[in-house]
Amino acid sequence: MTTAPSRRQLSTAGERRRTVLSTAVSAFAERGYFGTTTTDVAQRAGISQAYVYRLFPGKEALFAAVVEHCFALIRDSLDEGVAAVGGGSPEAVLDAMGDAYARLIADRNLLLLQLHAQCAAASEPAIAEVVRAGYARLVEYARGASGAAEADVQRFFATGMLCHLVVALDANRIEEPWARTLSGGLRHF
Repeated sequence: MTTAPSRRQLSTAGERRRTVLSTAVSAFAERGYFGTTTTDVAQRAGISQAYVYRLFPGKEALFAAVVEHCFALIRDSLDEGVAAVGGGSPEAVLDAMGDAYARLIADRNLLLLQLHAQCAAASEPAIAEVVRAGYARLVEYARGASGAAEADVQRFFATGMLCHLVVALDANRIEEPWARTLSGGLRHF
């Protein structure tokens, strides 16, 4: 009895693009925008550097796409928070979005990518534009979904930035006064 030869399933450019984006999150999270090359990303994705350039015109475009991907994941997590609470006061909605976001940044790669994106934004205008646009969408979403006052939305994002610091430093696991002060009352997963 003979078996039919197996046919290799080729992926589409869209599937490869998604693979490169998710792979690039970990590469850029590890070494940042300035320390990561397109060769690093290609090797992790199991493709050639030339193919990375076929999908993205350069490292800046790749990083910008990764940052946009990150913002999309954040938006999805905020959506999950809103859906979980099913309405309620602005504070309840923001709190549910905060819980969902805290779960999301338990993935250190996503957290580190955000930190690296903010650092790169300080000196790279194209990256700064992507980061600004991402935050603009998130702020407007949080404002609209929660109905919260301006000051409460600002506090929500300020707490998120503090969460970045606490998680990046593992301050929630350090038993020292400064760490307790920074991490007190914050949720960690």
